[in-house]
Amino acid sequence: MLTFLGFAMIATFLVLIMMKKMSPIAALVLIPALFCVFAGKGAHLGDYVIDGVGKLAPTAAMLMFAIVYFGVMIDVGLFDPIVRGILRFCKADPMRVVVGTAVLAAIVSLDGDGSTTFMITVSAMYPLYKRLGLSLVVMTGVAATANGVMNTLPWGGPTARAATALKLDAADIFVPMIPALAMGLLFVFVLAYVLGVKERRRVGTLVLPGQVEREAAEEELVPAAPAASGASAPVSASAVTSVSAASASASASGEGAGSAAGPDAASASAAHGGGDAATPEDGFQGLDPHRPTLRPHLYWFNAGVTVALLAAMIMELLPIPVLFLLGAALALTVNFPHMPDQKARIAAHADNVLNVAGMVFAAAVFTGVLTGTGMVKHMADWLVGAIPEGMGPHMALVTGLLSLPLTYFMSNDGFYFGVLPVLAEAGAAHGVSPLEIARASLVGQALHMSSPLVPAVYVLVGMAKVEFGDHTRFTVKWAALTSLVVLAAGMLFGII
Repeated sequence: MLTFLGFAMIATFLVLIMMKKMSPIAALVLIPALFCVFAGKGAHLGDYVIDGVGKLAPTAAMLMFAIVYFGVMIDVGLFDPIVRGILRFCKADPMRVVVGTAVLAAIVSLDGDGSTTFMITVSAMYPLYKRLGLSLVVMTGVAATANGVMNTLPWGGPTARAATALKLDAADIFVPMIPALAMGLLFVFVLAYVLGVKERRRVGTLVLPGQVEREAAEEELVPAAPAASGASAPVSASAVTSVSAASASASASGEGAGSAAGPDAASASAAHGGGDAATPEDGFQGLDPHRPTLRPHLYWFNAGVTVALLAAMIMELLPIPVLFLLGAALALTVNFPHMPDQKARIAAHADNVLNVAGMVFAAAVFTGVLTGTGMVKHMADWLVGAIPEGMGPHMALVTGLLSLPLTYFMSNDGFYFGVLPVLAEAGAAHGVSPLEIARASLVGQALHMSSPLVPAVYVLVGMAKVEFGDHTRFTVKWAALTSLVVLAAGMLFGII
């Protein structure tokens, strides 16, 4: 009964948010509460929710102060050189923009934190996507999938959990998986290229006025008339002044939809973290190189603090929420010593903080009910029990395949500490090494990063102003295919 209710609850949640019948926050709260009553455990709902909130509170705190910290770093211009470099590479070519998104997300993912990756990637690429009329779900899908592959780094979480659960060395798990993971990342880049070509065909080729080598932050992107042959022609810069504002919700409505009907529609939204919101009359300014929040004289101080913060996080010198709390306080104090300026910076990022924190605590209801009622355990036991006896010698393959749905519908903690030991024990009975089981368990991470149970994904869709249902509908198939590529490469190379 609990197995059926668990799968029914998850299916109901996904269907309702993808059909936009409920908002993610409402669905995360009301659906599990309803199913908790159906399970006959409504009297314990409060205990389940409080337990879930307690477990996710550190994550919510980490995200809140990480958003403030990196928001301030974006305000003061720490990432402007990265933005300029990526924009110079992109040269207003939709294909290069999408590939640049994948490259940037993969590079920033080296810090092991998904929320950091998404904040930096969206802040850098969002202005280009809006100005060029590209689909924002392409940006969120590519960024999430690239980050999912890179999330397997030993300090990213899954590898450490697998090593802890099976009492193995993290290096013995991760290092042999590098070729397979590299193939997965290469597939993400190829996917980005294909999606970029598709976007280029949809919106046409765009050009920049003047010299291409000009600083990208000072360049003005001008749409050229789409041509069937793919050729481009310059358009007068005055054409940009007449662009109309497009709503962010329309930009995210499906796989093929862009931020507007075409390249002549631009957003009037505020630049994320840019400090200076562009008005509908201004058009979209993105990261304004002349914004008053810039602190060029503190650039190396901010860079040093950020590097030290990431190093401390990787070395686990302090809990991550504490590190970001200290970092946010230090960044605000040094860069904006006057109280009104500090309040203004906090207010500028309050929208993102509230949305993400609210989503995390709403997700606590979902995870609390799943765990507290025993639905997760019954679902996992049913899946493991459904494995045919003849598949015993192939438990590594089975683990890899099961990691896709299980890490999507469960937290990493639930999968690695609850399910993986059972799979490893079943594999050991048929002579399959725990190391192979552990490596195979990493396969599903590309899909896991778009799970509704991953707090960082709400940072991504929130900053990109994309509906979670649209992101899910677009991304899941590509992320699942990426995971299967990693699994196939692992088997081909004899790693799994």
